[in-house]
Amino acid sequence: MSDLIQVKKEIINYIYARTPLVIINTNERERVERILYEISEETQTDIMYYTDAKQVKHIGGRGEQVDTEDDPLGFFLSQIKKSRSLNIVLGDVRRISDENSYSRELMNILYMAKENNAVVILITADTVWSRILSFGMVVTLDVPSTLERMAQIDKFINTYSGRFRVEWDKDDISHVAAILRGFTEIQIENILSAEIIGNNGLLKNRIQQISAQKQKIYHKIGSVQYIQPYKNYNISGMDNLKEWLAEKKKIFFMPEDYLKDFDLKAPKGILLVGVPGCGKSLTAKLVAQEWNLPLFRFDIGSVFDKWVGESEKKMREALQFIENVSPCVLWIDEIEKVLATSDSGNETGKRVLGEFLFWVQESSNKVFMVATANNVKALPYELYRKGRFTEVFYAGLPNAEERRKTIEHYMRVSLKKEASPDLMNKLVEITEGYSYSDIETAVKEVAQKAIIRKDTISIEVLVSAMQSIIPISKINPELVAEIHKWGKERAVNVSREVN
Repeated sequence: MSDLIQVKKEIINYIYARTPLVIINTNERERVERILYEISEETQTDIMYYTDAKQVKHIGGRGEQVDTEDDPLGFFLSQIKKSRSLNIVLGDVRRISDENSYSRELMNILYMAKENNAVVILITADTVWSRILSFGMVVTLDVPSTLERMAQIDKFINTYSGRFRVEWDKDDISHVAAILRGFTEIQIENILSAEIIGNNGLLKNRIQQISAQKQKIYHKIGSVQYIQPYKNYNISGMDNLKEWLAEKKKIFFMPEDYLKDFDLKAPKGILLVGVPGCGKSLTAKLVAQEWNLPLFRFDIGSVFDKWVGESEKKMREALQFIENVSPCVLWIDEIEKVLATSDSGNETGKRVLGEFLFWVQESSNKVFMVATANNVKALPYELYRKGRFTEVFYAGLPNAEERRKTIEHYMRVSLKKEASPDLMNKLVEITEGYSYSDIETAVKEVAQKAIIRKDTISIEVLVSAMQSIIPISKINPELVAEIHKWGKERAVNVSREVN
């Protein structure tokens, strides 16, 4: 990624080398103007700078502003003919992507610039005609880097902290800088201004809402759905996974340049294989909540189309949208169903899956994936080998301590009660072989009856509700055993204690 310092160095080198044409590829003209003023001051160079609004002004020189009478190219052509070694910058250019009267006139200027040792700099985000390109060099000014975004946020806070409440500390600033990846300086300024005015300050509990604004900028894709957080998610147990996520969060939000110094990349995500109802899908929501990132659900199956080439096109569009809204958490539920399509002799399915796997392997964007799977037989090796996902986890049936915490949580939330130690021990014993969702269903069934009938919740009713559930371990014991065997051999257990 080209930052301001690197771009500035390249422009100075090309000016000293008297390169006839320098194209600065960017849609942030204001940042380039700042670079030009710095170059002029540091090198004592006079630069003639044209924009439609201000016409021709001299940067670093004593010349006055000049009105070119709507013909800047004619004006500059006459200037180059009269003087040698001019430095000319066009901040506003017309159609230069193909051959037309404007591009041909610009070509005349470039020929004259080459003869008279002049340098012509074009600031544009448009495609440039190949004949024009042949005259010079292209410098790309990317959107602000992480360090530049952090500096901009610091400057904004210093400007307004006296008038507004600012709760963000250094970690929050680093976090928000990561979230605002891909935005221009003006967009960042607009977002921060709207946030500080709309909420009378920069508040910690608003960081996730800031991250969700990114999706409003880009055209929506049908296969990628934004998931609106609606409550504080909680998962009982899974301590190994929680510890791992807490550690990887620190790496994920480190500046890219810092990680590059150690030849490291941000974690790509996890493949979570496990028994149905054991918190796999909830994990994606929990990560988004804890990391203050927007959550998107990617329905890969919906990209498949009956028309030739459309499936691949839809996959590319979906991946581009995901990269645009990064950093984010990407939830891919039951990924094995998509693999079944690709492994059934369907060539389109194989190409689409291949494109997705290549993106998983090579993408440098900060997208943390949480892919879940139930049918372990459908998972090919190429999906879970190292490099695709950062880690593969196995989520089995909750152990006794995890069941205890789960029962306590749902009783507190749905029944507004706490069980005695003896009752809790009995409920933990009853629920052996239950999934998290089995326990949730039983407790909430009691809560619904209590609300409807306005009855007092008795121990007998609660025990009866627990016993009435037929758990997943009895409905499909073969599946549970198969997943457990696969998880022990090929994955890391989400829990500290192995059943």
